[in-house]
Amino acid sequence: MFSNLTDKLESALRTLRGHGKITEINIAETMREVRRALLDADVNYKVAKSFCDTVKEKALGQDILINVDPGKMMVKICHDELTALMGGSKADINFAATPPTVILMSGLQGSGKTTFSGKLANFLKSKRGKKPLLVACDVYRPAAIDQLKTLGQQIEVEVYAENDVKDAVGIAQRGVEYGKSKGYDTIIIDTAGRLAIDEQMMNEIQAIKNAIRPSEILFVVDAMTGQDAVNTAQAFNQVLDFHGVVLTKLDGDTRGGAALSIRAVVNKPIKFIGIGEKMDAIDEFHPSRMASRILGMGDIVKFVEKVQEQYDEKEARRLQQKLRKNEFNFEDFMSQLQQIKKMGSIKDLIGMLPGINRALKNVEIDENAFKHIEAIINSMTIKERRNPEIINGSRRRRIAQGSGTTVQQVNQLLKQFEEMRKVMKTMMKLNSAGRSLRGGLPFGKK
Repeated sequence: MFSNLTDKLESALRTLRGHGKITEINIAETMREVRRALLDADVNYKVAKSFCDTVKEKALGQDILINVDPGKMMVKICHDELTALMGGSKADINFAATPPTVILMSGLQGSGKTTFSGKLANFLKSKRGKKPLLVACDVYRPAAIDQLKTLGQQIEVEVYAENDVKDAVGIAQRGVEYGKSKGYDTIIIDTAGRLAIDEQMMNEIQAIKNAIRPSEILFVVDAMTGQDAVNTAQAFNQVLDFHGVVLTKLDGDTRGGAALSIRAVVNKPIKFIGIGEKMDAIDEFHPSRMASRILGMGDIVKFVEKVQEQYDEKEARRLQQKLRKNEFNFEDFMSQLQQIKKMGSIKDLIGMLPGINRALKNVEIDENAFKHIEAIINSMTIKERRNPEIINGSRRRRIAQGSGTTVQQVNQLLKQFEEMRKVMKTMMKLNSAGRSLRGGLPFGKK
């Protein structure tokens, strides 16, 4: 996500490092490179120019404190201005004062609107404690209704649909009435899109809006379409006056132009981003965090949130006890692998860690790195997983054959696992010794 833009901005800002102060000359050169980087990322020309002018003005008017490098000061100013450019603060859904909250989805065909409708329902159900209903109003695209039903089954959310009915406005009205009668507090209306903006589509979605009077209208756009996304957003906003934007496919090869332009041009906040195919691959949009990632500063807050989502205090205490007794085995190891996998893509996780992403940007990250490890462990018997020390030569050959790996790979995993156990045991001893030492000193007591 934004890797090319990040590299170019870092290169541009690097020109100020080592300078004693910011001057008209060195700032002009830097901002010329920044503007070029933004335009290459398909940022709207007027937005790029306005951003650079504002940064330059603030940089020249900034008193550089002693021991504060001008390059670091520029990163701070750019971060603040990127944050402001993308909205400043997180924007939430407009929930109705009296349920149900009706959310109308809009956008072109292929933007990921139906998939995002399912993701949003799952997000509101699992993260906000809502009881959502999905309503299938895309009556034109083949299999659109079946797709929404399949997504609904995956996340265990009911889908209201009327097969072979072409009246989208009527379906939307009846879907809302059904949701009210069944006690649903959130109703998400998935509408039809087209390959391009046309009068029929705009008239239909405007009629749906007038008929159901939604609390929230979201415009879904493919982030990879760059400046075209901004133009499409303007056209939809003129008809719908929507409340917020959803950027999908941000995990793809996006240049970032839509994320940086759309708020400034349309004056509507980005509320959500789609970052993968899975039903939990959805994030609320935080302008400050996105600015940090664009500038190569990572997103440590998001990383911690992902860890906390998978953190099980009871399981952690159980593992701690096993580590103390040197009883950590392959069953425990597999459990930890599963928790890491639930946190999402390895590349995304690395991208959230400040400095790590930059250090590993030229290293190929294999998203399937855990597969052969899982295959080896799954080929072990329960006794072998719980007692790795019994795995002799014949057992290793059987495990390799059963997992489709080589004996060398099995040997390597066993060696690495044993080394990891030794490190964990040493860390536990040091931790215990440290606590005992602190407890035995006057200043260690509370």
